[in-house]
Amino acid sequence: MKVPDTMRAAVLYGPEDLRLVDDYPVPRPGPDEVLIRVEACAICGTDPKILAHGWPNQPPYGQFIFGHEYAGEIVAVGEQVDEFMIGDRVVVEPHKGCGVCDNCRDGYYTTCLNYGDNRKGHRHYGFTVNGGYAEYACNHISSVYKIPENMSYEEATLLTTAATALYGIRRAGGVNAGETWAVFGPGPIGLTAVALLRRLGAGRIILTGTRDERLSLGKKLGADVLLNVRAENVVERVLELTDGVGADAVLECSGSTKAVEDAVECCKKNGRIGLVGIYEQPSQVNVNKVVQWNISMCGSKAEGERSVAQVINLVKANPIDFSLLITHTFPLKDIHKAFEVARTRAGGAIKVVIQCQL
Repeated sequence: MKVPDTMRAAVLYGPEDLRLVDDYPVPRPGPDEVLIRVEACAICGTDPKILAHGWPNQPPYGQFIFGHEYAGEIVAVGEQVDEFMIGDRVVVEPHKGCGVCDNCRDGYYTTCLNYGDNRKGHRHYGFTVNGGYAEYACNHISSVYKIPENMSYEEATLLTTAATALYGIRRAGGVNAGETWAVFGPGPIGLTAVALLRRLGAGRIILTGTRDERLSLGKKLGADVLLNVRAENVVERVLELTDGVGADAVLECSGSTKAVEDAVECCKKNGRIGLVGIYEQPSQVNVNKVVQWNISMCGSKAEGERSVAQVINLVKANPIDFSLLITHTFPLKDIHKAFEVARTRAGGAIKVVIQCQL
């Protein structure tokens, strides 16, 4: 297909000033980049914050296109690209490290030491460079992955979410067969974590949260025990369910500092805790218990260490019905309505997806 010179894009002009532009220039791929015709881009929990306050090192207002959970079809490739072809169906990974700092060389590109420095080669798509709320987007080939032929573009936008959950699981030591895992927070990351834990061999999965409808969805995805934190004492119930020992591992996805404190209290001796949420308030973790009980606590930044590729391989062998999490879809022209639904969680919204060609 012929690539046009201009495209429709949602451009951020200032805090809460998102405008649809019909004649934004279509980017052209560099030597090691591909141009993607964006079919779908999901709204992440970070996106309303970018809309409200911007992001450090972002492109200038009036030029900034955010959105980082997107999938589409490759329509042009750079002159050095032979890993992908025009027509490939792909999903993107938001992070592309500089490749030269110590962290990147060790494989930890989501914590690149040159974050935000385009000159050094760092890219954080939808944050420090343009992203996917547009008809076209350019990505470096190291941030692009082919998706299964039987997966819709809308479902593919959930692969980054699932990869974030997988990275949290891996940072918490991975799954030993038959273990009891507690997952705090039935948002998109927590729910995909439940599905992944089921496939990775967890013996019992305890899901906690405040919304019964989301907890019920967790049951469909593989949770064994559902605990509504408004009705039950999570720590007491987890200890009761584990004969007073505690969970082998806890994955905290809610972003609640109280949940972090509870994670320590319901984790067994020599257990593991993975922190995936974004925490805006300080917590009062019982650090002495972490030490005396030999508990491992580990942060988890995004979808690191090629977790997107690993999730794709996993769901090829054992599919996850990502459509269960997609509660709303909107055409690009209705992006303002989509953000309102995502922010207010209207209609039980879990994952809201923008269809960028409509």
